[in-house]
Amino acid sequence: MPTVAVASVVLGSLIAVRASRVLAAACLGYLAGTAPSADVACRLATGGTTDLRVVGSRNPGANNALKLLGARWGYGVMAADIAKGALACTAGRSMAAGTGAHVAGVAAVIGHCFPVWNGFRGGKGVATSVGQCAATFPAWSVVDLLVAWGAAVLPWWRRRHVGATVVSSAVWVLAATVWWRRGWPNLWGPRPTAAMPLAAAASSAVILYRLATEPPPLPLPPPGPPPPPDAGDHQPRRPAPQSPVVADTVPLPLA
Repeated sequence: MPTVAVASVVLGSLIAVRASRVLAAACLGYLAGTAPSADVACRLATGGTTDLRVVGSRNPGANNALKLLGARWGYGVMAADIAKGALACTAGRSMAAGTGAHVAGVAAVIGHCFPVWNGFRGGKGVATSVGQCAATFPAWSVVDLLVAWGAAVLPWWRRRHVGATVVSSAVWVLAATVWWRRGWPNLWGPRPTAAMPLAAAASSAVILYRLATEPPPLPLPPPGPPPPPDAGDHQPRRPAPQSPVVADTVPLPLA
């Protein structure tokens, strides 16, 4: 009986330690996801005069930054968002093995979409999930990008980014399930377990929720009438009337 009690205490302690490590991985992943890469890029590019949350698509992410700030800043934001997803998974794996990697990846996507520092108004989490896939499911990451690209170029999507995300998310979850059930190799990623499709499904659900609740893009201002020639005065400027010039002497006609 004492042996059973001791074993129970040891097992409970191990479970508690494991749970605490997973929780720490989740917290670390969330904090990594809240890193404001788009806000920093916007502040550097515009000197703080523009907020991506109130212009364009009103989304503080790579796509809006690409359209409003240019290719250099947009792709820089995309790379930063991918990196923070991958780094969150790597840190989570070091803390709680494969489960920690998957939990930290999902938490990073949640942190990107709902950052506590900005009133839970974040991006869509697509780029961060790319980093999650690259770190936890590298055997599928390149194929995942190709699937998203192929779905985006289909001509019958009304909103191509939504259609591409739906298709790539569904295929990501399906592929993760097959890899787990088949036990196929996963390159440098953790060994496939049930946590892999669950994490893919959780991140996909968060991203699809953000897409479903995103506000419509702001319309462009309608073209106004051409400016008046007086540069905007209420009353057009008219030249002051000129008095007729009268000569001092009238020349006499010649005889």
